[in-house]
Amino acid sequence: MSTNIYRVGTANMYDNALRNLGARQTSLTSLQENLTSGKRVVRASDDPVSAAQAERALNRLSRIQTEQRALETQRNAIAQAESALGDAVGLVQNFRELVVNAGSATLTSNDRATIANQLQGLREQLLEVANRKDTNGIPLLGALGSALAPFLGPLSSSPDYRFDGLPGQTASNGVTIPGTVDGDAAFMFDPNRDGVYTAGVSNIPNTRQLTTTAITPVDKSLITGDNYTITFSAVGPGATPGTSTATYTLTNTTTGAVSAPVVVPDYPSDKPVTIKIPDPSIAADFPGMTFDITGNPDNGDTITMQPSPSMFSTLDSAINGIRNAPNSNAAIQAVGQTLANMDVGLERLHNIRGFAGELLNRADRITGDQEKRSIQLEGDRSRAEDLDMIKGISDFQNQQVGYEAALKSYAQVQKLSLFNFIG
Repeated sequence: MSTNIYRVGTANMYDNALRNLGARQTSLTSLQENLTSGKRVVRASDDPVSAAQAERALNRLSRIQTEQRALETQRNAIAQAESALGDAVGLVQNFRELVVNAGSATLTSNDRATIANQLQGLREQLLEVANRKDTNGIPLLGALGSALAPFLGPLSSSPDYRFDGLPGQTASNGVTIPGTVDGDAAFMFDPNRDGVYTAGVSNIPNTRQLTTTAITPVDKSLITGDNYTITFSAVGPGATPGTSTATYTLTNTTTGAVSAPVVVPDYPSDKPVTIKIPDPSIAADFPGMTFDITGNPDNGDTITMQPSPSMFSTLDSAINGIRNAPNSNAAIQAVGQTLANMDVGLERLHNIRGFAGELLNRADRITGDQEKRSIQLEGDRSRAEDLDMIKGISDFQNQQVGYEAALKSYAQVQKLSLFNFIG
């Protein structure tokens, strides 16, 4: 049986104890740093994979915050645009009420002039609303881009009002909405889209009546936007006693084309006649539109038809027609045309305002989605780098107990020396 004798030097014991103390102190310091920061990963070297995941989550959160700030700016602009369109609807409705009042046969020329002045003020307000800007000086109804004042007019040229910009609507995406609304679609008319025409009747004496109904589109795709004139001639007794006949021709004043004469046979001389335009024989010369002429035509009576390029043009036509109406026949004609065309314009305003409202709803949905993404990304970041505080405190306390035990052990070992026992 052999006996092994191990020799352990005092210096070696000291070195081992010091290394153990240093390791425990380093671990205790690291745990304390984790507790004070609340993070499990303080440096990328602590856990490179988790650090990368947390950094990606933080970058995405920062991008969402940037997108939300841009969205808030866009939301404010669209809210102001929707409010401007609401103001425009209110002004047009007020205008419409005054126009209805102007159609009364009991009004005098001075009365109609007073109403026309009120209408003029409303039209000027409407143009200001259409050119309204946001807090950054950008037109609210600037479409794809426009001058600082998108709507110009009244101009001495034709058309009398112009949208000084690029019509169209910017598209939305998953995180943004447009910052402007298409004002061209709200206030400007397109013959193929809207078919808005205004018919005017030459000066008719008070002894008879001649008016037209509103021009109604039949096929908007056929409407050319040309100007037309209907001229009556050969008005005289009909073949049957108590009746009259009349002839009219249609002239396309844009192209210069003239239709074949159309005869309106035997209509009562003592009652208004209703003439449906176009007659089948000239339907091709007057494409896509129809209206009725009611009254007692006479030689030389003319009816002009021209497209209305904008809501502002329609309002100006009403103002001029009411102010300059020599009698109730002319006033009634101006009122009837205006009301029909204003209804088309109001429908467009309501549609564009509804679109602006939908953009605001979309902005709310985007904000909700971004908040959900932010919560998810914050959770990803937390799982990657945050410290479980309960576990962290437990580990710290365990390490603290171990460190204290190592200190006491080292204090005892430090007293062990051969010199303490010599003597």
